[in-house]
Amino acid sequence: MATIDLTEQSFAQTLESNEIVFVDFWAAWCGPCRQFAPTYGAAAERHPDVTFAKVDTEAEQALAAAANITSIPTLMAFKDKTLVFSQPGALNATGLEEVIQAVKNVDMATLRADAAQNV
Repeated sequence: MATIDLTEQSFAQTLESNEIVFVDFWAAWCGPCRQFAPTYGAAAERHPDVTFAKVDTEAEQALAAAANITSIPTLMAFKDKTLVFSQPGALNATGLEEVIQAVKNVDMATLRADAAQNV
């Protein structure tokens, strides 16, 4: 599956409609972002069960600000509408694959129970 472009208007609906969503916050002028793009696109093709989205931080400044993006590229992963991973910097293919598998393996019931205990 190809990556999709997210806007402030489509962000929440995308999280609501998909179990796992990866979001790459990027900009056209960012060299590391351009280097990461083919790796991210290839991962999207290998994992059709995961939604891979991109947010152009120049076009979607309010969305980037709401997500507290201070460095790009930043990769975020959501599972069941919950942020489970956030890291600035471009990953290589192996690193990205490890993150994808880790997110797929997150036990949301345990995560929610742990979060409830820490409140």
